[in-house]
Amino acid sequence: MTPKFITSRANPAVKEAARLLTPGGRKKTGRFLLEGARLCADAAANGFPLKTLFVTERAKEQYAREYDLCTDAAEETCLIDPSVAEKLSDVGSTQGFFAVAEKREAIFTLDPDGLYVLTDRVQNPDNLGALSRTAEALGAAGLILAGGCDLYTPKALRASMGALLRLPVLQTDDAPGFLHGCRERGMRAVAAVLDPAAVDIRALSLPGGRVLVIGNEGAGVSDEVKAACTDLALIPMPGRAESLNAAAAAAILIWELQRGRIGPVNHE
Repeated sequence: MTPKFITSRANPAVKEAARLLTPGGRKKTGRFLLEGARLCADAAANGFPLKTLFVTERAKEQYAREYDLCTDAAEETCLIDPSVAEKLSDVGSTQGFFAVAEKREAIFTLDPDGLYVLTDRVQNPDNLGALSRTAEALGAAGLILAGGCDLYTPKALRASMGALLRLPVLQTDDAPGFLHGCRERGMRAVAAVLDPAAVDIRALSLPGGRVLVIGNEGAGVSDEVKAACTDLALIPMPGRAESLNAAAAAAILIWELQRGRIGPVNHE
């Protein structure tokens, strides 16, 4: 299909795409805006329907592989002026590569032997993105988002480096109910908490399936969610800091829970 050319920032399609930078725009339309060649290609490769691709001439040449992949997947392709790219961009220096994508129903099948990460009202999009990137890198089977920030916010998607588009993600309004369902299937639910009753994460032996619960940056894990867990874990901190942010804590905890499953060190 021959691409359209758009030079005006006031073009209706551009204005509609720009509104997807806001939570209200995403909620109203069921769509979200991706920025960056890699994120757009990840969305196309992982089954997110692409409605419109917006790309500058320079980006088309610089990211030819991603452009070909996305144009094959998109319903419409538009070549845009650099000034239009600035209107659509959420960052200081843009690649000039954007896609409007549709949200999709979660493809989520619970593996009773897998490791999952449940976020309990995590608000910071950078934390959510970094956490999902770590979860994917260390072999988590999926994410469960219980409240908190919108997973389709541009900051979260960028910080995840595409992990939020590749990992199975389930959104729930009933975290305790989800955890009880996991327990009925023989899984352990581990809440990361600062609590006198919590056990050093290094001392926990948790074979089988596990759900790691990471709490809100300020309030931690809610009492209702904590009560639905089988185990309370903490990270020993001999230094003077009282706590870690959600993303850093998640990285340590996921590593410890996965350490026995990653395999021996190869010294060759």
